Amino acid sequence: MQKIQRHLKFLVAVMVCTLMLWNPIANACTGIMLHNKDGTTVHGRTGEFGYFLDTDVAVVPRNYEFTGETPEGDGLKFKTKYASVGVIAFDVLGYLDGMNEEGLGFGAFWFPTFAEYATLTPENIKKAVSPSQFGNWILGQFSNIDEVKAAIENGDIVISPTPAEGFGEDPPPFHYVVYDKSCNGLPADNTTETCINSIVIEPLNGELVVHDNPLGVMTNSPTFDWHMTNLRNYITLDPRNVPSITVNNQVFEQLGQGNGMLGLPGDITPPSRFTRAAVFSATAVPSENADDGIKQVFHILNNFDIPVGVAREVNEETGQLLTNYTIITGARDPQNLRYYYKTYEDQTLRMVDLNKFDMDAQVVKQLKTDTDQPIVDMSDKLKER
Repeated sequence: MQKIQRHLKFLVAVMVCTLMLWNPIANACTGIMLHNKDGTTVHGRTGEFGYFLDTDVAVVPRNYEFTGETPEGDGLKFKTKYASVGVIAFDVLGYLDGMNEEGLGFGAFWFPTFAEYATLTPENIKKAVSPSQFGNWILGQFSNIDEVKAAIENGDIVISPTPAEGFGEDPPPFHYVVYDKSCNGLPADNTTETCINSIVIEPLNGELVVHDNPLGVMTNSPTFDWHMTNLRNYITLDPRNVPSITVNNQVFEQLGQGNGMLGLPGDITPPSRFTRAAVFSATAVPSENADDGIKQVFHILNNFDIPVGVAREVNEETGQLLTNYTIITGARDPQNLRYYYKTYEDQTLRMVDLNKFDMDAQVVKQLKTDTDQPIVDMSDKLKER
């Protein structure tokens, strides 16, 4: 085991050292939302990349000051109204995923070939943040998606084409998902009252485009509206098994469970993952409460876990092998303000409770998400019958 771990660490070191030599293989993140029987909601996502992301879980307090980064100098200066918890990468304080004390959730997802950030001007630079800082602004400033929508519609924010530490020389191409608690209290099987508590924000042609996200599902390129249209190709899918049929007195019965889902795409492209995520979350049996819902989130997201090797490409210039894999999976409980995560190396569910922190503290606290003890030996726990 130690030999395997040393080998994996060596491979990770090689990939990180060669990071600046090539463009990374596009990541394959998948996000979902679930409604529970008690009217609560939970949501989570996977985080994939073609090389190791050195991640930390961090807590940012209220009244913490940020300055927007742009290629042309300082951008927007703002102070957080709300404390937050989430995941950052490469020790850079920019949320890839997180949640604030009001239960507002956020996730940044890779959006290659489509993301186009604003052109900086003397008029808009003081409203600008980098793609990696957008989550800090969302979680630090707002309590619900209506406030986020209003600020974007008012032109209060600009995302500048700013590179990010660890992501190469070009600005990381992101689009974003946001969740709030505005639908809390509705029954999990609600089919009559329209309530949308998620939006998707995409930088297109230099503008921020906001889409309502009624299913709470998120993946990568193409644009969100394309994915929603693509779902119409799969409206014949049904979680109920198809009954047997008789042809010329010959009875044909199903070979096994799940034949109502015949045709569900199983590959790991963004359109296929979006479809599966929509189907799995829509057909999930509602959990009793948020605690059980978090477990359900992880069970569903296990279906999107990508092992090392199945998605790969070789850089033509360097000959380096890049293989996309699920580095981290996170889930948010906005009712209890608990953030959960597990990593590729350690499948143990770990939790950070935002309530246990001084939200008015003057410093950020953070912790590496990796661990040296991913396997727990239970041998001495066995008892005689």
